[in-house]
Formats: sequence, C-alpha cells, structure tokens
Amino acid sequence: MEFDQLSKQVIGCAIEVHRELGPGLLESTYEKCLAHELRGHNIECVTQMVLPVEYKGLALDCGYRIDLMVAGNLIVELKSVDSIQRIHQAQILTYMKLADIRTGLLSTSIPGY
Repeated sequence: MEFDQLSKQVIGCAIEVHRELGPGLLESTYEKCLAHELRGHNIECVTQMVLPVEYKGLALDCGYRIDLMVAGNLIVELKSVDSIQRIHQAQILTYMKLADIRTGLLSTSIPGY
C-alpha cells in the first residue's frame, strides 16, 4: 500500500502522539493531541466535523462526526479498541462516501496497555 505525502505526515504525527502518551487513553484525548500535533506542523485540520447526509436536496443530520478532517481531503477516524472491527471500517467508508473523500486513515490505540 502506498501513501501520499499528506498521509505519511499524518501517520508520523499519530506515531508521535502515541509515543508521547502511550496506549490506554480515550479517543478524545488522542484526537485533541493529534490535532495539536498536526497544527504544529502547519497541517490544517478540523475536529468533530459534522457530516450531514444529503437526501433529495436536504442536509439531514444523522449524527455523523468525522474525528479529523485533514487539509480538506483526508479523513482520520480514531479508535481506542483492542482490534479494528468491520463496523469501524464501515464507519470510515461511510464518511468517505458522504464527504466525497478518497483517502481515509483508521487509527487505533489499544486500551489498558
């Protein structure tokens, strides 16, 4: 799998956050720290971006929130779970489809270790 330059930078920032904090914290902690790290590298990001569903000309709020929208063209979904499940994959794929974004990263930190 090849990663574009932005994806590589985001992955590097995520690794830095994990090195600093270690595993076992809530997703919200990693989200805020990763956003701070990205901004420190002059990478634009928006946290908890509302993602409405466009249906017959209406924007419906179905409760979708993108953890991190990076530079307007990369979605990062953070999980603090023992393992990535199909539902997590479905979640990021849904966000990518609704936002018309071609690149997404699903990041996990194992809790309690």
